[in-house]
Amino acid sequence: MFIEQAYKGNNKWWRVLLTALLTSGIFIASIIAYFLMTKEQIQSSYDLMKDIPNNLSLIINLVPFAFLLGLLFLLVYILNNRSILSLTTSRPKVDFKRIFFSFGLIVFISIAGFLVSYFTDNSNIVWNFKPLNFFVLLFISLILFPFQIGLEEYLFRGYFMQQIGIVVRNRWFPLLFTSIVFGLLHSANPEVAEMGFGVMIFYIGTGLLLGVMTLMDEGMELALGFHFGNNLMVSLLITSEFSALQTDALFKYSGVENTSNTLIEMIISIAITYPLILFILAKKYKWTNWMEKLTGKVNPPDSIVNE
Repeated sequence: MFIEQAYKGNNKWWRVLLTALLTSGIFIASIIAYFLMTKEQIQSSYDLMKDIPNNLSLIINLVPFAFLLGLLFLLVYILNNRSILSLTTSRPKVDFKRIFFSFGLIVFISIAGFLVSYFTDNSNIVWNFKPLNFFVLLFISLILFPFQIGLEEYLFRGYFMQQIGIVVRNRWFPLLFTSIVFGLLHSANPEVAEMGFGVMIFYIGTGLLLGVMTLMDEGMELALGFHFGNNLMVSLLITSEFSALQTDALFKYSGVENTSNTLIEMIISIAITYPLILFILAKKYKWTNWMEKLTGKVNPPDSIVNE
């Protein structure tokens, strides 16, 4: 099973701690810096990023993830003596069909949801297509987003969920813990400053969705595909002045942000769209025994128990 894959490696506490600190330290430092900064300093940093051309800003934001993902893989392989496959899935090999299916599912839902919104009320949505900028954005997104979502998934749904799971020996705690921390690490995003910490419900809910996918499916393939598709749509479909990513997307929201409406949309996603996604995946992959897979015990192999 997925969490038990961690038993295949060397789990000495200092090896796990060193791996966690080296790969997630930059996130921890950024959050600490965010809470130590004044509102004026935070706004000034956001304004500074807006002065940089969109595609260059995106590259600056995403390139560090490539190095950190490579570092995580290196530390897992050398320091923890584990294969990357054991960090990815409990299957004999990575199931790319699962990645493509969840990717296509969220892309379809995102486009369908946007079209409904657009044809319902497009008064504040403007066509923003600039051919050269958009195709450069598409190229950057296809090349660099896999590193960003890869690091977040391999770190939270992979390494942290597995390592915490074999320490506490259950599934519910790592599921909740990684979901909450995943959400909190997005607290420095511009939309949080714009709309308040109520937005964190959406990020934590998304982390929970990805965690449930991983535990129920015994691997990260569905979470990887979903996360990539979601971020790709956020980048390419529509942008706004208060988005975490300022991009040359196809459309741009030109109105003043309505916090209440946005929070309602996020709650609808968590309460309706996310359960629908899980229902579709559960039917397709014949998930059963939900209680055991999401809250059950994690038992070490007999060889470890008998040592």
